[in-house]
Amino acid sequence: MKFSITMFLATGFFSGYLPKAPGTWGSLIAIPLWFLFSYLAPLSYGLMLAVVFFLGWFVAGEAEKILDKPDPGCVVIDEIFGMFVTLFAAPRSWLVVIAAFLLFRLFDIAKPFPVSWLDRRLNGGLGIMLDDAMAGVYAFLALHILLFWLPWH
Repeated sequence: MKFSITMFLATGFFSGYLPKAPGTWGSLIAIPLWFLFSYLAPLSYGLMLAVVFFLGWFVAGEAEKILDKPDPGCVVIDEIFGMFVTLFAAPRSWLVVIAAFLLFRLFDIAKPFPVSWLDRRLNGGLGIMLDDAMAGVYAFLALHILLFWLPWH
C-alpha cells in the first residue's frame, strides 16, 4: 500500500500494523506524545484533546473506507486519544504513566457500560473514537482516585 497521511495518522504512525495487540501498541505510542503535551496548561491540553478527537474521527472514518472494513484493528488513533484522556492532569511520573496505561487497557478491553454500548451501536469514525474516549474517562477517574488515596506519585 502506498503512503497515505490518513493511514499514517489513523494507525498511530503505523504502530497499528505491529504484530499482535494493535490497541496496546497504539496506547504505548501515546506515552511519549503525552510527555510532550503534559507541559500544556489545562485549557491548551483540552484544546489539544478536541483537535485529536476531531482529527481521529475524520482519519478513522477514512481508514474504514480505505480498508473497506468496519473499525479495523490497525486503526489506533482512538487508543492514543483514550490515553490522552486518561492522563489529563496526571503528574509526570513513570509509575503514574504505567498505572494509567494498565487502567486504560483494562477499561478498553473490558468495555463496561456504556463503553460496550458505544462500541456496538455507533459506526464510522465517531464510533471508533467514542468508545475509547469513554474508556479513557473511566481510566481517568480510576487513576485520579488512586492518586488521591495513594501517595505514590
